[in-house]
Amino acid sequence: MADAGQFMKVKAIVEADPARRVIVVSAAGKRFKDDHKLTDLLYLCHAHKKYGVSCDGVFEMIAGRYRDICAELGLSIDIESELRAVRAEIDEGMSKDKLVSRGEYFSARLLADYLGYDFLDAELWLKFSFDGTIDKEQSYENLARLAGNRWVVIPGFYGAMPDGSIKVLTRGGSDVTGALAAAALDADVYENWTDVSGILMADPRIVDNPDTIERITYNELRELSYMGAQVLHEGAVFPVREKNIPLNIRNTNDPGHPGTLIMERFEDELRGDRFITGIAGRKNFSIITVSKNGMSSEMGSLRRILEAFEKHDVCVEYTPSGIDSVSLVVSAEKTKSRIYSIVGDIQKELQPDNIQITNDISVVAAVGRRMAFQPGTSGRIFAALGQNGINIRMISQGPDELNIIVGVNNDDFENTVRVLYNSFVK
Repeated sequence: MADAGQFMKVKAIVEADPARRVIVVSAAGKRFKDDHKLTDLLYLCHAHKKYGVSCDGVFEMIAGRYRDICAELGLSIDIESELRAVRAEIDEGMSKDKLVSRGEYFSARLLADYLGYDFLDAELWLKFSFDGTIDKEQSYENLARLAGNRWVVIPGFYGAMPDGSIKVLTRGGSDVTGALAAAALDADVYENWTDVSGILMADPRIVDNPDTIERITYNELRELSYMGAQVLHEGAVFPVREKNIPLNIRNTNDPGHPGTLIMERFEDELRGDRFITGIAGRKNFSIITVSKNGMSSEMGSLRRILEAFEKHDVCVEYTPSGIDSVSLVVSAEKTKSRIYSIVGDIQKELQPDNIQITNDISVVAAVGRRMAFQPGTSGRIFAALGQNGINIRMISQGPDELNIIVGVNNDDFENTVRVLYNSFVK
């Protein structure tokens, strides 16, 4: 939605399939590397007003973008009246949430005019409760009633509080609005159009030109997202997953590419020769290993260890264990100022024989729903890493065999991702 050229691409995509009746849009983004997203400029407008500085220059940058789009597309909307109304409301003390939501508002107003669709303001259907959470039941009922069989364009990113004031979602919230709209209308599919052709099998900063994941389950998506893969806003998954609606990530700049299809399950689970769906990982963990003779038969020992971490507000990521030892994998950043207090509490509660702390650890996950049907998968992964001189410091695998997680030294992180990709994907 960055400029008139992108509006033209959107129109071609929408008109290519008459079933695309409900369109949710985001604010205009960057046109080139050093350009500004309009949402950022709107936040800057608010900051200027808050500190008594004129926002005329910033607002003119925003207004100029919309004037250019209107002129190039030959739109009939009276953009000048709309802009004057917003500028006047800013001077009267427009709330921050309403101001920053105007990027999506204008995108939707302009696209509705361009497509010949009806404009449906998000504040009319997307409702928040007093505690700031989305009132799904009311919102779904509203949209089903208001959209009906109409062809509509809806601004993403915001809705209305019970008192009618505008409230925005977190950044990336237009994805969430789209998912909520799809769920409300029991859509056949939720197409999320972005600037990439789906989800990549590995980080392109580590692996050159990684393949796109063609099909992935919601469980696999959750695993990759948790492990650091840059995918969707988490809130964009739950509404469609609850309704078992397929989610298709597509590329506005390459509409012919099928992108990535996400579903709860696929009937032909054994299709294809790849058993790894994606590879992701994160750096900078610490492993705290607690050892005590006879610990496996000592009632409540693991609970007392975990309580020590909970007391200091530290989340334990993984807990690989032995007979008389247990290892706890935690974020080094979140633990560094509390590690000695945690160790002291464990010593007091458990009187262990030894506590060892290992720092500078990365965790890398190979995720794939087909791994459960491939005997010897773990062995093949460990062999590939060993043959490439990578020392495995920790192993974790659940009984559902959806993923295999290895802990390696931080220095081996990128090479681990590359070895797994080159060994099992290429």
